[in-house]
Amino acid sequence: MANPTTIVILGATGDLTQRKLIPALFNLCRKNRLPENLRIVGYGRKSWSDDDFRIAMRAGVDKFASYHFTEDEWNHMVARLSYRSGGFTEAADWHHLAAELAELESGAANRLYYLATLPDFFAGIVAGLGNAGLATEAEGWRRVIIEKPFGSDLPSAQALNQAIHQVLDEKQIYRIDHYLGKETVQNVLVFRFANAIFEPIWNRNYVDHVQITVAEDVGVEHRAAYYERAGVLRDMFQNHLLQLLTLIALEPPASFTADAVRNERVKVLSAVRPIAAHQVAEHTVRGQYRGYRDEEGVAPDSPTPTFAALRLLIDNWRWQGVPFYLRSGKQLAEKSTEIIIQFQCPPHVMFNISHEQCLIANVLTLCLQPDEGIHLRFEVKVPDSISEMRSVNMEFHYQDSFGASAIPEAYERLLLDALNGDASLFTRSDQIELAWQLMDPILAGWAAPDAPPLAIYEPGSWGPAEADDFLARDGRGWLRGCGMHNG
Repeated sequence: MANPTTIVILGATGDLTQRKLIPALFNLCRKNRLPENLRIVGYGRKSWSDDDFRIAMRAGVDKFASYHFTEDEWNHMVARLSYRSGGFTEAADWHHLAAELAELESGAANRLYYLATLPDFFAGIVAGLGNAGLATEAEGWRRVIIEKPFGSDLPSAQALNQAIHQVLDEKQIYRIDHYLGKETVQNVLVFRFANAIFEPIWNRNYVDHVQITVAEDVGVEHRAAYYERAGVLRDMFQNHLLQLLTLIALEPPASFTADAVRNERVKVLSAVRPIAAHQVAEHTVRGQYRGYRDEEGVAPDSPTPTFAALRLLIDNWRWQGVPFYLRSGKQLAEKSTEIIIQFQCPPHVMFNISHEQCLIANVLTLCLQPDEGIHLRFEVKVPDSISEMRSVNMEFHYQDSFGASAIPEAYERLLLDALNGDASLFTRSDQIELAWQLMDPILAGWAAPDAPPLAIYEPGSWGPAEADDFLARDGRGWLRGCGMHNG
């Protein structure tokens, strides 16, 4: 980045900037990972001065940053911050912003635009950037980070892609999913491909099934207006859970370049067997926590699901016949994100064990949050017994090996990658559309008159009993937690 670089946060007065963006950028600044010639410009409707913006951002850092810092470090950061006011719909506002940025930069400069706004503004903002010449790469690169949700179904995602591509090349577009920025998620590929003992058994010959769980222990809180439109499938499955699925299931990329990695993720989604609308009763469960309809902003007869479980199959050579069980929900027993790979049981029992005792399958758990680490369950002989066996865990914890503050916020990695032009952890247009192609028929099936009923579950549980029955029909059960006890 030889040229000066400007990060323009569009919608800078919103919660995301205070809660995530500025704390992440400040920590990068503290680590000396931002170039000295980088500035951060907030843009929003509020008539703030530079000092107003700086005071608000300091309040956000004080409240949300997970690290300690000195006043000297903040003073070094605050000198980078400035603010410009304006709207998103009037051409005059965009041209005024263009003039102010040109004056601020006084020459050739790179720009990273971050759309920290409601999704309804995405297409209009990109059009405004284009009409004002703010996306032209004549004097430096221009990149745009777009937050989720990217569309609400396949037609809206396609329309948004088409609108954005009228202004930007695909290489300029960085569709962000903060899950891919998590250190533990990035480690999935390192774990698979940097350790020769796992990849040879990472296939249908040895894996019985895979479970991916993203559990939240909170309700909808202040997001009821959004959640009523979205529900759990749009909010969590179309992006986060399918992203995790692709990392577990993809083939080894030829290199670690953005295109090579994203090509393999797309191949996985292309191979996932679609669930037709008339198959939702067989392959899905949906639920709603008791009391959801009493939340502020929620309709008293709301059919919005707050929990879902899916069975997905991947029709390719590696994974044919191996079910992937995905579940996510709100108001569950604990906050947890984990990927569980259960291997097949030994094909023959040679040990002299009782009829009541059976061999237990080996289980590998990738604990993504909050107790970040990796656990492997295997069987050992109990000392001073003839052939009694017990399950034990081999454990790795990030905190034990690297310290309590070793894991950075996901936005740090993603913002730095965008500045460096590395799109590996961002979502390409074809992947977005493939994900919606998988979700839309399920949503249609749930909305049909003959859809299976919405299951009600108690807050603080692990979801409806129907989700347990769902796996029991396959002779399996949910696993949860790195302790490997049943859910």
